[in-house]
Amino acid sequence: MEKFKNIKSNAIPLPMVNIDTDMIIPKQFLKTIKRTGLGKSLFYELRYDENDNKISNFVLNQDQYKDSQILITGKNFGCGSSREHAPWSIADYGIKCIVASSYADIFYNNCFKNGILPIILPEDQVQQLLQAAEESLNFEVDLENQKISYILNNEAKSLEFDIDPAKKACLIEGIDDIGLTLNKVSHISDFENKQKSMNPWLYSQKLT
Repeated sequence: MEKFKNIKSNAIPLPMVNIDTDMIIPKQFLKTIKRTGLGKSLFYELRYDENDNKISNFVLNQDQYKDSQILITGKNFGCGSSREHAPWSIADYGIKCIVASSYADIFYNNCFKNGILPIILPEDQVQQLLQAAEESLNFEVDLENQKISYILNNEAKSLEFDIDPAKKACLIEGIDDIGLTLNKVSHISDFENKQKSMNPWLYSQKLT
C-alpha cells in the first residue's frame, strides 16, 4: 500500500445519498480477485448508457473533473453489500479521499485497508464543499494536520476533520493490517522463544 501524501486536486461533487456498493461497482464486474483494472467500471451504470456510451452530464465524464483524487458525496456512502471491489474500484480510478457525512461501517473500514482516506464531516460542511467543488478546482487535503483547504466565493477557507490516530498512522506509513503484523515479527518471535523455554512440554510432542 502506498504512503498517503497530501492531495492537491479538484474535487468531484456527487450530491447523492445512500450510494450503495452496487452503484459504485455493479455485480457483473465482481468476477475478478485482482485489485487493478476496476477503475473503468466505477459508477458504471451512472457513467454509461445501455449501449456503453458515456453519459455526458455525469460528473465523472466532465473534463474539469478528469484525474480528480477527491470525491465529495452524500450520507450513508458505501451501504449495501460488503464487496471489497467497491474500494478497489475507487482506488484504481485514482480517488484517494472521500468526504461524506456518514458511511456504511464495513465500507468505511475497507477504505483504510486500501489506502483511501474517508473523511466524516457534518452535513452542513459537506454541502459547503459540494458547492465549492462546483465553483473551484482548488482543493487540498492535509492528513498530517487533518485539514481540508478550498476556495468558496473567491475566499480561501479550511475545515478540520477527526480521524482515529491508528488509522491515520497506517495511511501515512502505507501499512495495512498485514503490514502491522509484519512490523511485529520480532516481538512475535521473542514471545514464541520465551514460551518455548518456559513451557518446553508444549513443543515436545509432534502432531500426527
